[in-house]
Amino acid sequence: MTSESFAPGEASIEAGNDGVPAEKVKKQRVLRDVALLLAKHEVRNLKRWFEDFDRDIMLPILLGEIALHNIGTPNAAATDGDEMPECTLKPCNAYSIAAATGLPRETVRRKVARLVELGWVSRRKNGHLYVSSGALRHFGHLLSSRELPDLIDTADCARRLLGD
Repeated sequence: MTSESFAPGEASIEAGNDGVPAEKVKKQRVLRDVALLLAKHEVRNLKRWFEDFDRDIMLPILLGEIALHNIGTPNAAATDGDEMPECTLKPCNAYSIAAATGLPRETVRRKVARLVELGWVSRRKNGHLYVSSGALRHFGHLLSSRELPDLIDTADCARRLLGD
């Protein structure tokens, strides 16, 4: 895959020769342009995460899985109106993370050890894993200051391409 940039509508789709209606060809072009936009967004984010985690792309994936396991589903019954739902952290372990990611347990164990060294994950004596408060602060700030605005800009571009 190259890092060439394509302008919307730049690459041609063969039309007219096979009797495909012009509207369908236009829709295919728009969908292709949106797919390229989203691919650029994802690659940009992967490069950022790669650098943020000592050039080990598996670390943010595992940290994300641990965080998602810990957070689980917020307790909607514990809210009153506009309050944020209460969220109690639920434990996970290397086995559950390996099952969730499809990675070998030994790989997960090694990568989790690195996350513990970095201070992003804490491991209890019983093997339970929790995302650290430091990781929540650090990556929460990154997500709100860098990732979220980029995602919103990408979504706005996609909406414009789709004509919404």
